[in-house]
Amino acid sequence: MSDKKILWGSASAAYQVEGAFDQDGKGPSIWDRWVKLPGKTFEGTNGDIATDHYHRFKEDVALMKDMGLEAYRFSISWPRLIPDGVGEVNQAGIDFYSQLIDTLIENQIEPVVTLYHWDLPASLQDKYDGWLSRDIVADFTQYAELCFKHFGGRVKYWIILNEPNIFTSLGYILAMHPPGHTDQKEYLQAYHNTALVHASVVKSFKEKNIPGMIGSSIAYTPGYAVSQEHWDKEAQYKYYQTVNWWHCDSYYKGSYPQWAMDYFKQLGILPEITSEDLELMAYAAKHADFIGINYYQSTTLAYNPIDGASMEKFNTDGVKGQFKESGIPGLYKNVYNPHIRYTDWDWAIDPDGLLYSLKELNDRYHKPLFISENGLGAFDVLENNEIHDGYRIDYLKEHIVRCKQSILEGVDLIAYCTWSFTDLLSWLNGFQKRYGFVYIDFLDPGLPRIKKDSFVFYQEVIRTNGDNCE
Repeated sequence: MSDKKILWGSASAAYQVEGAFDQDGKGPSIWDRWVKLPGKTFEGTNGDIATDHYHRFKEDVALMKDMGLEAYRFSISWPRLIPDGVGEVNQAGIDFYSQLIDTLIENQIEPVVTLYHWDLPASLQDKYDGWLSRDIVADFTQYAELCFKHFGGRVKYWIILNEPNIFTSLGYILAMHPPGHTDQKEYLQAYHNTALVHASVVKSFKEKNIPGMIGSSIAYTPGYAVSQEHWDKEAQYKYYQTVNWWHCDSYYKGSYPQWAMDYFKQLGILPEITSEDLELMAYAAKHADFIGINYYQSTTLAYNPIDGASMEKFNTDGVKGQFKESGIPGLYKNVYNPHIRYTDWDWAIDPDGLLYSLKELNDRYHKPLFISENGLGAFDVLENNEIHDGYRIDYLKEHIVRCKQSILEGVDLIAYCTWSFTDLLSWLNGFQKRYGFVYIDFLDPGLPRIKKDSFVFYQEVIRTNGDNCE
């Protein structure tokens, strides 16, 4: 296996761990509002307290130090820094993230900062419909520059946007995330605005000569054709054109795939894309330092007739066996793959898909890759104050082996971050869907932290640079 040193880390997101949702001057986010609407989250769970990381980050960092963690990826809450999204800055928010960064560095842990992990200031949603407006480009860039000013130099790795393809599709097509719309034209407009935000922030970062590396993280789901029949291969082609390459080309080629452009234009839903937009996007495509990838699963694709399967809401309660074919009529549909395993939430477990993805992205974009999320959501059982999560160890081991293999096959892999370090609030699945190395008993007001078996496993991954997985 490869001897190249990988930066071994783990990850979280502000809304899912911090709590303190209305403390020390923080403004409301769209998620603070969304979770209070009946029926929007599993059993009405919310992040008002979450894991209380805001008050207990030193305890959590001590656990990271104990593990030997080399990088901790966390997100900054925009409304904690600028309560209204623009205007007055909240010094208490600056102080919190500064203390977190300093504590990580003191413990030899690289802080990896995500500027946006879905918690848009609610005031900007009210003011101009948030991601549907180009106004967000200037406001987000100003927010990013505030972060560069206060944290630049101490932070070497910056991720601008986390999974823009997920928060736009779930927010504007499936209505499962705020603002809860079902309009494909709005989705395409919102996604284009994310590409402009990404590009604008890359440009600012480079022009200001901020030290470090910058990129954004796409949720990447590779797609296999269910057969070699031409109609299934064509479905795979259309999936890549309208999904994977649509999402990634705009960030890392500076343009959109032509077939998809023509298709969306024919439907009358293509957003306005100006020559200035393309110039800015091309700059970012050239100057972004890495491609962030969040990998959890693959999909298998088949021909979908014009009266066929449409987009479906997915399993959020963990009762296995709810897989439904879904897709875009006339383009493709996602079908069950009998050759691989599935999680309790019907997510495909496909470690080979990670290797496939890394090679695919490397061949198309020729940039370093940063795995910013990979992990297994599962039901964990606490017995005698222990959690024996061998299923998680098996999952991670299989994926880490593919990471090492990708390097041998020419991929420049910078880092591997698991999702997540501690258990946390899952946006749509509540507290029952657990990903962490550290178990948190959410039924206990003290929120005790308990190391799982996977904690010790990953400790050894870090010590051996992943060689213990071979």
